[in-house]
Amino acid sequence: MGMTMTQKILAHAAGLDKVVAGQLIEANLDLVLGNDITSPVAIKEMDKMRVDGVFNKDKIALVPDHFVPNKDIKSAEHCKCVREFAKRNEITNYFEVGEMGIEHALLPEKGLTVAGDVIIGADSHTCTYGALGAFSTGVGSTDMAAGMATGKAWFKVPSAIKFVLTGKPSKWVSGKDVILHIIGMIGVDGALYKSMEFVGDGIANLTMDDRFTIANMAIEAGGKNGIFPVDALAEQYMKEHSTKKYTIYKADEDAVYDETYTIDLSTLRPTVSFPHLPENTHTIDEIHEMDDIVIDQVVIGSCTNGRLDDLRTAAEILKGRKVKKGLRCIVIPATQKIYLQAMEEGLLKTFIEAGAVVSTPTCGPCLGGYMGILAEGERCVSTTNRNFVGRMGHITSEIYLASPAVAAASAVTGKISCPCEL
Repeated sequence: MGMTMTQKILAHAAGLDKVVAGQLIEANLDLVLGNDITSPVAIKEMDKMRVDGVFNKDKIALVPDHFVPNKDIKSAEHCKCVREFAKRNEITNYFEVGEMGIEHALLPEKGLTVAGDVIIGADSHTCTYGALGAFSTGVGSTDMAAGMATGKAWFKVPSAIKFVLTGKPSKWVSGKDVILHIIGMIGVDGALYKSMEFVGDGIANLTMDDRFTIANMAIEAGGKNGIFPVDALAEQYMKEHSTKKYTIYKADEDAVYDETYTIDLSTLRPTVSFPHLPENTHTIDEIHEMDDIVIDQVVIGSCTNGRLDDLRTAAEILKGRKVKKGLRCIVIPATQKIYLQAMEEGLLKTFIEAGAVVSTPTCGPCLGGYMGILAEGERCVSTTNRNFVGRMGHITSEIYLASPAVAAASAVTGKISCPCEL
């Protein structure tokens, strides 16, 4: 019986020749991540442990990004706690305002996540780095504390689901539509504590930004992690961004999967997730058969869709057009580097001329933090990852998850729309 990609990575990290699904292992960690919400809790737990410093100052990344720049006194105190901990322990990878970004876009950009790594982060969307062939997963703050102290973590080896991607997506269909389609198909618990492994010749038709988006939302299907095989494009990305050594693992031909799904990307349509679960999906064609869904706000950004490809797509649609009068459109580049590149390409000018606002990198509105809170009964089309009750504000507000293309088109029309309608 062979091993999946994830199982091979975990076996190596545990110093074992072989692991099987359900086995408990202790694995060495290549990176431990925390942000301004989760790190203070972990830091307090480390204080209780009475440990002398961290296991490796180069293998910890602290990224204040959720309520940064600080929105209030409490968020300022949280960031101060993280800042002082980083200084006290000489943490190499501490990223403050001015050089920070949304953590799951920033770390690959900085070259801190590469193929074969075992990465934990006290944030559920840590699974993003599977796009580069790493095993990465979210953990609680207590596990983050143990990881920072010891450089190790306990895992139950996950079983896996194989998603065979074939064909080429049509215009305006992106990685966001792919993962929303999958979540709609298997449900929010369809991959509970399983590795979602994406394979097939269709991967060659997905950009790295598409892959980051797909891996990012594996958790929304209940997945322990999402992971892609390392091809030439992924290797090129790592060589451009990192000096770290990486190790490519390939699944055995006789690896065992709980289920296998084949998805022809050419058949997918722009897809929107309706309130109040990511699995509540409808294609744009189905939406056309409904009464107009009038909206109050659009958010284009987040760790899911704030990358350069996302901004280019939104700008392509907004160029020469105007945001619907009375509607708020908020654009948030995911990192300073992306912000600067978008500025140099004229994308920010396009957004502002269209009537949108552009923010410094922050998670902000995604978790109902700030920079886009919804009032009673308001509707938002958002490129974020969750649309739970009250996620972005008032408990009667509604969030519709969509791609940057659908979000930008909806900003122009004032209702959920496809770019093909413009």
